[in-house]
Amino acid sequence: MMNIIVFGATGIVGKQLVQQALLKGHTVKAFGRNVFSEFETDTKNLLLVKGALFDAGEVANAIKGCDAVLSALGDGYDSNDKTRTLGIKNIIAQMKKNKVKRIVAVGGSGVLNADENTLIVDTKDYPKDLIPVSKEHEQVYNYLKESDLDWTLVCPSTIINHDVTGLFTTKANYPPEQNHNKIYAGDIALFMLNEMEKNDYVKQRAGISN
Repeated sequence: MMNIIVFGATGIVGKQLVQQALLKGHTVKAFGRNVFSEFETDTKNLLLVKGALFDAGEVANAIKGCDAVLSALGDGYDSNDKTRTLGIKNIIAQMKKNKVKRIVAVGGSGVLNADENTLIVDTKDYPKDLIPVSKEHEQVYNYLKESDLDWTLVCPSTIINHDVTGLFTTKANYPPEQNHNKIYAGDIALFMLNEMEKNDYVKQRAGISN
């Protein structure tokens, strides 16, 4: 069993990560501004850490003693939202300080490959309203790629708030062959936890679909 921390713990994927990780027997830190209103304080093996994502000291202290980091950061869809990029940049920096190497994070399908030379976000038919958030995901990908961490970036399209089914497919760096452009939050969480243990997609993006 591992000591893990979940950033974005109060979102639809983050909650699933916390719940499933506890069921698997891991010791979990749930980090966020509102964790005390979202989780029971007396849950076995769960430590609630109220903190600010952009605060270097708070993030560093939270990561200390962890074996792995799970990031399910998410926020708005316009070009003014920098939660994902600034958050992951700080997480990466504090992981390095604490000598924690493993991170599995959530991105978006726009940063998967359309072909060997082009990301999906850069194709001509990509929806214009999704470009700002996809460019944020691309920057997250770049920060991870430039680091020396053992990273995996999970790249879903539409995330549906639904419990785990275990019925999904994945592919490295590209959308899965059987791609329905949707994935349940519970199945993203299951994949992330399995990947944290199995390390099948280290230093790769993972396309995923139900």
